[in-house]
Formats: sequence, C-alpha cells, structure tokens
Amino acid sequence: MATITIPKKLIKNDDLIVIPRRDYEKLLRFLKKRVYTSFDRDLDEAIAEVKAGEIIGPFKNAKELIKSLGS
Repeated sequence: MATITIPKKLIKNDDLIVIPRRDYEKLLRFLKKRVYTSFDRDLDEAIAEVKAGEIIGPFKNAKELIKSLGS
C-alpha cells in the first residue's frame, strides 16, 4: 500500500475529502447532466416574456391589478 503525505495547508478546516476516482467521475457526470424541471421551463419562459416587454404593472394598489386582469 502506498503512503502519501498531505500538506497541512490542503487540510484547512477539515475540508479534505478522499473518494475513489470512479465515484468522483460519477459525481462529475451527474453534475454535468442537469435535470431540467417544469419550474426551469416556466422560469425561462417568464424571463423571455420580461425581455420581450410582455409584462403588466407595476400597480399602485390591488384594485389596479384586479382592474387590469379584468380587461
């Protein structure tokens, strides 16, 4: 078995983690493959609408908001 010495400056605040390379590669693949949820799609759509100027408001009060939704 090989023995290595890890410099103390790499182990600040107990933040050194050692895992097998295979597990590390699985983690990298998982992080690269982002799950695109319906929330993400809705958020992208909302951002596109704001950029296109397809927004209403701002409103001074709730009555103005309700009036704009009714028309």
